[in-house]
Amino acid sequence: MTDGVRSDGIRTPLLTSLEKRQRRLVSSCPGHPLEGQVRRCRCGRRRGSMSRPWRILFFLLFALACLLLLEMVILSKLMAGNGGVPRVKTAAHLPLRFRPDGTFKILQVADMHYGEGWTTRCKDVLPSQFAGCSDLNTTRFLRRMIGAEEPDLIVFSGDNIFGPSTSDAAKSLSEAFGPAIESKLPWAAILGNHDQESTMSRAEVMTFISLMDYSVSEVNPPNLNGDHASIDGFGNYNLVVHGASGSELATSSVLNLYLLDSGDREISNGSQTSGWIKESQLRWLHKLSKGFQSSTTIQAPALAFFHIPIPEVKELRFKKIVGEFQQKVSCSSVNSGVLQTLVSMGDVKAVFMGHDHLNDFCGDISSILFCHGGGFGYHGYGNALWPRRARVVLSELEKDGDTWLGIKRIRTWKCLDDQVLTKIDEQVVWEQHQSGR
Repeated sequence: MTDGVRSDGIRTPLLTSLEKRQRRLVSSCPGHPLEGQVRRCRCGRRRGSMSRPWRILFFLLFALACLLLLEMVILSKLMAGNGGVPRVKTAAHLPLRFRPDGTFKILQVADMHYGEGWTTRCKDVLPSQFAGCSDLNTTRFLRRMIGAEEPDLIVFSGDNIFGPSTSDAAKSLSEAFGPAIESKLPWAAILGNHDQESTMSRAEVMTFISLMDYSVSEVNPPNLNGDHASIDGFGNYNLVVHGASGSELATSSVLNLYLLDSGDREISNGSQTSGWIKESQLRWLHKLSKGFQSSTTIQAPALAFFHIPIPEVKELRFKKIVGEFQQKVSCSSVNSGVLQTLVSMGDVKAVFMGHDHLNDFCGDISSILFCHGGGFGYHGYGNALWPRRARVVLSELEKDGDTWLGIKRIRTWKCLDDQVLTKIDEQVVWEQHQSGR
């Protein structure tokens, strides 16, 4: 800054061009302090503030960052069990297919209700068993079943963890499914009504499950045009099982598996009720089934898995069943038309459910067999005099000379968690030449 001389002889400081520009800005903004940095421009907008397009871009980037953060959180949970080292999911050996001996075996695990390992106590066991009983009993049972039955696929049919007893859903899920992952066998899971009651939403739980090693689970299906389908719930997907390797049907699906999210708890007519399978799910299922039936040379049978039974299952109390009907059917008060959809599809031969731990029966409704799995997990409610149990489903191919054909028979039985894994209630689910089904 230099000095100047006024007409009256008094020296005044000369302003630099920058200072002159700043004073002009101040004069255009009444009330602005003369000292300090200029805070507002002529139009009253703060210098450095964003215009509307930039604000929109900023918020879009912020939303994207939030989604990436969610994915990072889920991935960090998966990395936690790997020493924090990033890794790619170990994929299951696909496609699912029948063995060279013409069989395909599924192990259904219903209602593990896993909590937090050895600190989570058992429910409804004998006093002599209680002291040392925990979630580890559930883990031990699962390992024994995998070792004894050597399944080709394990299906966890909901309430895999018991949310209220878990402080870290990711950790509990990893421990609950641990034996399946250790076995390196393909496994699939659907949600029950308790899986999301901890630190993850249903969407997050299903996403986490789909990213686990050897899992063939999906969050939701693409539609038939390849785009993401608009469908209720999380965990609606299908699995196809190909014929035996080297056979004429080695690249064809000879058994279709439909897995559905039966929901959580909902309000209907002002009252709380169990969840139900929605119309969007049934539309997807029906279209998928008809697509399979129109595109294959053989009419492949299908099996369905969901957690909460449909209202019609209550009728089986008065019909012939195999197994035990020990508790009221805990279904939704809403009948959404699941049975009608399954009947109209024509390919579903049996449905496998969970939810009611003291029911392990199979019964026929409209020529479809509906089967409960019985309670598997030791932290779920049960009966001290009624052993925990698992269900096995075995499909067998028909053979013509040296050629494997389509499925001849599907059988099921249960195994009890006793010293010898006692096998009970073996029955035929469906036969190719069986009348009525």
